[in-house]
Amino acid sequence: MAGHSKWANIKHKKGAADAKRGKIFTTLSKAITLAAREGGGDPDTN
Repeated sequence: MAGHSKWANIKHKKGAADAKRGKIFTTLSKAITLAAREGGGDPDTN
């Protein structure tokens, strides 16, 4: 099994999963930032 590496197989799956997860977190953080801006600077009203 020349060139076979368990880590190489995991790396490909992990990279795809991490990219997907990162995209979700980026979307959520942008939504939170936008909501905070629209709500004003006062934390009591948010």
